[in-house]
Amino acid sequence: MTARPTALIADDEPLLREALARQLAQAWPELEVVAQARNGREAVRQFEARRPDVCFLDVHMPGLSGVEAAHQIGRRAHLVFVTAYDQYAVQAFAEGVLDYLVKPVDPARLADTVARLKERLRAAQPALATEALLQQLAAQLQGGASPATAPLRWIRAQVGQLLRLIPTDEIDYLRSDTKYTRVAWRGDAGKPEEALVRLALKELAAQLDPAQFAQVHRSVVVNLRAISHVVRGDNETALIHLKGRKDVLPVSRNFLHLFRQM
Repeated sequence: MTARPTALIADDEPLLREALARQLAQAWPELEVVAQARNGREAVRQFEARRPDVCFLDVHMPGLSGVEAAHQIGRRAHLVFVTAYDQYAVQAFAEGVLDYLVKPVDPARLADTVARLKERLRAAQPALATEALLQQLAAQLQGGASPATAPLRWIRAQVGQLLRLIPTDEIDYLRSDTKYTRVAWRGDAGKPEEALVRLALKELAAQLDPAQFAQVHRSVVVNLRAISHVVRGDNETALIHLKGRKDVLPVSRNFLHLFRQM
């Protein structure tokens, strides 16, 4: 272990690499991020060149996945997987041999991970033996084991000149805007915000958690947790009122069955 711990961050999303680097700077100020990589192959090259103590590897990267990169790095570094898909995290956690972070990275969860890494480094513990689990995860990836079916946990959206990463839990509703989708969400301190996503509503809605989001009109999908109350109207229609938001959303006849119990 060097006098100052070092780390590598690998993720094909530049914004997420930078976001994790900023979070680590707050949670672990003495940690030095000595390399960042855009894919698995670059991660392995950077690791061989810099030999960091810790590698934060995105599971899904082009070319060489984070799991395959971890195979090549082996026990020469402490590994932390960063993933948008819970099933990888759950399996790794259940096995009790890998650390993981789920995007978007929660500060409290990151603090727990940092505490475990500090302890391993302080005790000069070798990196955990992960070969068997890595083989299982690699097989899962090669078999296309349903990351595409996992609901989105965050989306990328344009806000003026900025590209924002919006957790789906913070979205109130989505409305079709020609070939794009307008997203109404909660920004800092719960302030209502809007952003534009360059995907059609139908394409985006298919990736959301059906237990949390429901289509209520051909042009509107709502977060059920954001609903304050629903008012029945004429001709088998209704209007949705939202918590802490003035917007009122239409419910068309085809979707009124969702609120039959009222």
